[in-house]
Amino acid sequence: MPKQNPKSPLKRPPSWPNLWFKDKTTLKHVVFKMQLDNNNNNNNASLSPNSKSKQQDFTKTCSRTDLFSLLSDEILLQILSKLPGSLRNPNSLVCKRWLFLLGRLVRSVKLLDWNFLQSGRLISRFPNLTDVDLARACIDSEQTSGILLTHRLISIHLDSDFSSGRFVCDENVLPSVSIDRGLRILAQGCPNLRKLVLISATGEGLSSVAEECPTLQELELHDCTDLSLRGISACRNLQILKLVGAIDGFYSSVISDIGLTILGHGCKRLVKLELSGCEGSYDGISAIGQCCQMLEELTIYDHRMDAGWIAALSFCENLKTLRIIACKKIDPSPGPVEHLGSCPTLERLHLQRCQLRDKQSVKALFLVCSAVKDIVIQDCWGVDSELFSFASVCRRVKLLSLEGCSLLSTDGLESVLLSWVELQRLRVVSCNNIKDGEVTPALSSLFSVLKELTWRPDTRSLLSSSLAGTGVGKKGGRFFKRRTGKGNRSF
Repeated sequence: MPKQNPKSPLKRPPSWPNLWFKDKTTLKHVVFKMQLDNNNNNNNASLSPNSKSKQQDFTKTCSRTDLFSLLSDEILLQILSKLPGSLRNPNSLVCKRWLFLLGRLVRSVKLLDWNFLQSGRLISRFPNLTDVDLARACIDSEQTSGILLTHRLISIHLDSDFSSGRFVCDENVLPSVSIDRGLRILAQGCPNLRKLVLISATGEGLSSVAEECPTLQELELHDCTDLSLRGISACRNLQILKLVGAIDGFYSSVISDIGLTILGHGCKRLVKLELSGCEGSYDGISAIGQCCQMLEELTIYDHRMDAGWIAALSFCENLKTLRIIACKKIDPSPGPVEHLGSCPTLERLHLQRCQLRDKQSVKALFLVCSAVKDIVIQDCWGVDSELFSFASVCRRVKLLSLEGCSLLSTDGLESVLLSWVELQRLRVVSCNNIKDGEVTPALSSLFSVLKELTWRPDTRSLLSSSLAGTGVGKKGGRFFKRRTGKGNRSF
């Protein structure tokens, strides 16, 4: 007979004592709690009824005590700093102490009420600010109005009876005395300020900011004049500056060569400069180029400059990026070609929403930017094949981006692309005059060696190819098939 395997003995179910004594740490806590309760019972037995009531009151008081009050401000501040930004505002309503501590964590503020700054509540509420935007607060507008006007630089509320000529009138802007007083309060309370945005500041107010805030690095001035720029000449560490002069419907201030010269002699550490709605000429741009040797990025937005300013770009010896945006003209009279010069370190040229119908100014611009490596032309009027041919003087181009150039043809694009032997990236979007069927074998071979290619020139052909086979876009008589049967008709 085969041997039968003996059955394994059944495991005895664990008893409650074994489970209790398995975790030694838990057992120690239980024993300690039992001893503590026993001592409390013995003490209560020896106490008088009056003593028992006092002890009960003390126990209730301890249960209601805020344990966070035992922590120092530094420790509690470290705990609150770990909270996500979405939870800081709700937690600031817990108590006044939390409100004050969470205010110390705030670094950036957009002020809407100027009285909040002038009364000193902004500094007491947020003592460690480094980024302050005062643009909205400088304009006295009705905050409860249902009309909100948004511009690239500012958003304001309008009344129903605003003037048709200007959205921001002189009487809507705060007086210069109030603005200077608020700037002094801000400068004294926030010595570590790094970024500031404001409107209609005077030289006196900006001087107080420059003296009290030595770490100020970024400044944006709206509706400023030549005289107000004297105040920022003391900002020795200023690196990023945005000047907003005249904007149709908003501001009508004037920044001329005088202000640009003051700016160049005062802020010699500028790295990025944007001139929006500014006047000036060759003298102002040349002063900035000669004095601001560290300038790497220059943005010119809707300029009102006189003729001949393009030739002054050659003084910006370390300029790497040039952006010309929303300009109705580039330079109507750039001067002789031999006097233009060039920017040897320029790497990027961006033209966006500009009027490029003047071929002489565009030719002068490409001559000055002949060393450029990246060219971006977006939604510019007047870019045809003849005008685009001037870009062939730029022999080092590695990236070309064209968008919204509806007058440029395939032949005009090809003639320039074949002259750029270092081209690596190409982007052509919404250039409806460039057709896929007109691409030559030479242009196709160029496309095959590019590192990056985005080719969507004709939006109509792209739409028709994406809808091929779906039946969308066909006429109803050809799309629907009518079938008749015995007494019924189906579609």
